[in-house]
Amino acid sequence: MSDITLSAGVRSNLLSLQNTAEMMQTTQGRLATGKKVNSALDNPTNFFTSANLNSRANELNNLMDSIGNATKVLEAADNGISAITDLVESAQSTVNQALAANASNTGTSIQGTAGINTSGASESTAKERAEGIALNSANIGFAAGTNFTVESKSESGVTKTFDLIEHFSNTGESLTDGDLDTTGSQAYTVKDLVDDINASGVATAKITEDGRLDISANGNAELTLTISHDDGAADSAGAQDTSVWAGLGFGTFADIDPASDGATDPGDTDATFAGAAAATNDVLTIKNYAGTQDASNTELVSQFNDIMDQIDELARDSSFNGINLINGTGSDLTVAFNEKRDDTKSELTIESADLSSAGLGLADATSLNTEDSNNQLDALSEALSTLRTQASSFGSQLNTVTIREEFTKDMINTLQTGADDLVLADTNEEGANMLALQTRQSLSTTALSLASQADQAVLSFLR
Repeated sequence: MSDITLSAGVRSNLLSLQNTAEMMQTTQGRLATGKKVNSALDNPTNFFTSANLNSRANELNNLMDSIGNATKVLEAADNGISAITDLVESAQSTVNQALAANASNTGTSIQGTAGINTSGASESTAKERAEGIALNSANIGFAAGTNFTVESKSESGVTKTFDLIEHFSNTGESLTDGDLDTTGSQAYTVKDLVDDINASGVATAKITEDGRLDISANGNAELTLTISHDDGAADSAGAQDTSVWAGLGFGTFADIDPASDGATDPGDTDATFAGAAAATNDVLTIKNYAGTQDASNTELVSQFNDIMDQIDELARDSSFNGINLINGTGSDLTVAFNEKRDDTKSELTIESADLSSAGLGLADATSLNTEDSNNQLDALSEALSTLRTQASSFGSQLNTVTIREEFTKDMINTLQTGADDLVLADTNEEGANMLALQTRQSLSTTALSLASQADQAVLSFLR
């Protein structure tokens, strides 16, 4: 096209129109992409600076998942601690019930030191065997003249007495009357004795699950048990009756009162033995037997041990995404807060704890007598202190993680905003530019047309 010669006016207007078209193309590109810097050719400094900022923002954004995961792990641990705390407090309540049951027997209970002698009996449980034994069996050795009395005295001084011989006199019964014994013979059994004591209203009698005779009086009443029996030996021989009170589970007098002199022992048990000549009854008297004041509490022991099992199960279940912070050491959690892996890295290590029953210093109960109950309460109190301390530690760490999570979100926003400021176009400005360029293009086209008309005027002279 070099053979064609354009006038200066046409060429000038054509160049202006081309420049306008190029600027319109650039503006259209900015409006289409929303960026004023789309490549390093547009602005190398802004392009690469923006890329670096966006890169760091992406790396921090990738950390948000692990930070959020750490938050949930700590929340799961806190949920576990809260539930375990409730269980420990429930265990305290159970132990306090046991103490209350023990305290209710204080000064009002007499219980055998051992199970009733049931050798040869065939029932499946110790309680059934003890209940079925006849008082006149060889195991216990009641005979004519042997007597068993229970006396209770209220705080107001009202005295009630159950006297076995007197009872037989009033009812016409004897040691050979009553329920069938373990051999199938009609005999007055331990169960008959327990039923008659309860019917008298003097005291409450029962056979415990381990086969012991238990007699208690309501409230803080005074309680006295007296057993008289002829052991066939003179007092001077030093023999102490073993056939009756030993058969009923009270052992020899020496077992009941270590002093063996009729004095009150250190446990405030008023136990006396009155020996007599041959063919005369020896008398054992037990008043408020201190050695057996604690209740059996078998059911409460079972409840307590069930709670210990639940504490262990809760500790095992307090995990999130395979991470457990309260089921033993070795499951520590490390949370990264920045993208660095060198000395400038920022991270928090959350140490795990063992909040199982063993880790809290708790153990199953074999009994909940007064001493064991107090020991368990001490251990439970320490466990609660440990739980509160650990909850405070996890709470502080959760607060730290939450603060860093919010900071990271804000930092990502700052980086992305800064990167965008370097490369993004102002759509309002670019829209105004496009409108101005469209107007310029229209004017340039008109100017080009006018310049062409001037050249066409020459043709009129050639006609």
